[in-house]
Amino acid sequence: MITLHHLENSRSQRIAWLLEEAGVDYDVKRYPRDAINKLAPPELKDVHPLGKSPVITDGDTTVAESGAIIEYIVEHYAPDLRPTDPDARRAYTYWLHFAEGSMMPLLVMKLVFGRLAGPPIPFILRPIGKLFAKAVGENYLDPSLDAQLDLVDATLAAGPWFAGDTFSGADIQMSFGLMGARARADLSSRPDILRFLEAIEARPAWKAAVDRVGPLEMID
Repeated sequence: MITLHHLENSRSQRIAWLLEEAGVDYDVKRYPRDAINKLAPPELKDVHPLGKSPVITDGDTTVAESGAIIEYIVEHYAPDLRPTDPDARRAYTYWLHFAEGSMMPLLVMKLVFGRLAGPPIPFILRPIGKLFAKAVGENYLDPSLDAQLDLVDATLAAGPWFAGDTFSGADIQMSFGLMGARARADLSSRPDILRFLEAIEARPAWKAAVDRVGPLEMID
């Protein structure tokens, strides 16, 4: 049986959702974040050397990294969540990698730079941190993220899902980044992203995952 090593408020939320979509029986081992620094507890290093989440164990097999986990579960348990049409398959592969390779780095940087004006930065340095964060945001982060969100919105305007007309693992992979974007960017001019988020949060498997591991709250 698969065990999901679930760190609260993390990418492992979408792995629980994938397992629910696949109809797979699974166990959940929960890990709370540190109350001060919000990092994962050291116990996760007993599962994988980097001590990060998500991680799954399936018998003697351990798989880390969201994209690798999604590909493993789809290959072994849910082949219908990967399109067979060549064009849809290329789109599936692109968005599966785009989520963590392109979108999440910008969102993480936006989160980190947003903290330069508050604790734990020393009080005397916070005005400088605020100016630095503003310059990086206006000149790099925000324009880059806007371009990505425009591409995502245009893709979803052309079809309901990232790989065309059929829901797939790519939609599950893209969910976390778009929820982060909703928390940290203005999506009012991107209605198809908002429609996509409403659609996934209405799925029975999404609701079942929330019931199983708890709601996802983006870390500030």
